[in-house]
Amino acid sequence: MDAERLLPGLYIVATPIGNLGDLTPRAAETLRRADLVLAEDRRVSAKLLAHAGAKTRLSNYNDHTSEAERDAIVARLGAEAIALVSDAGTPLISDPGYKLVRAARAEGHDVHTLPGPSAAIAALTLAGLPTDRFLFAGFLPSKTKARADAIGELSGIRATLIFYESGPRLEDTLAALHDALGSRDAAVIREISKLHEETVAGSLSQLADRYAGKPPKGEIVIVVGPPSEQAEASDEDLNRAIDNALKTHSPSRAAAEVAAALNIPKKRAYARALERSN
Repeated sequence: MDAERLLPGLYIVATPIGNLGDLTPRAAETLRRADLVLAEDRRVSAKLLAHAGAKTRLSNYNDHTSEAERDAIVARLGAEAIALVSDAGTPLISDPGYKLVRAARAEGHDVHTLPGPSAAIAALTLAGLPTDRFLFAGFLPSKTKARADAIGELSGIRATLIFYESGPRLEDTLAALHDALGSRDAAVIREISKLHEETVAGSLSQLADRYAGKPPKGEIVIVVGPPSEQAEASDEDLNRAIDNALKTHSPSRAAAEVAAALNIPKKRAYARALERSN
């Protein structure tokens, strides 16, 4: 291999999610030796290239890249080494890129990956929740009904769930997760590998209360444990618990207490409370 140039092809390069010291030597070398680096945001990646001592030309590749522009990139892979990076972490994980990889393979070009940081995996190691089975669900929809529907689709999966989130949306997302999944164990993890890295663990109910009206700063990952192995409360158990709670509480409050006690979704308890209070 030429000492200065890489073999032609597409190189998927994982980048640090916070601490620039996490850039691997192989990734830094690839960024220096590539003919072109494709970046979500050239301003962000310019800082990374400067850290790596790379003077490689940068070009944008993101959700707004057209099919014609993608085809032009693929056409160059036969003669050039092109690196794909995201703003932070592993490209293609809640980032654009899979269509480029698919197109490159379809044209017979080599595709290489340089493993490295991923916020989802890093958060999983910090959460203290089961890791034998997990599902990464990316960002949930922002609209209330679409978000509830998406969580509902995941509610029966017996695996730890991983979500990306932003500070301003965290309160609503935690409340929606609690309503749909009950009071499962969970963790909110932010600013991974940065100065103010923080992991807050507890039940979804506790976390929803903690962040109510207090949006945190930074990049956030929510990790939610799998459903309990214990048998789900029967309709008879639910009716009995709801009837007792309704003696002293409103339907809403009764549902909240019963959902927490029986570890069932608040939505189910509230629907039953409305039925039994009429």
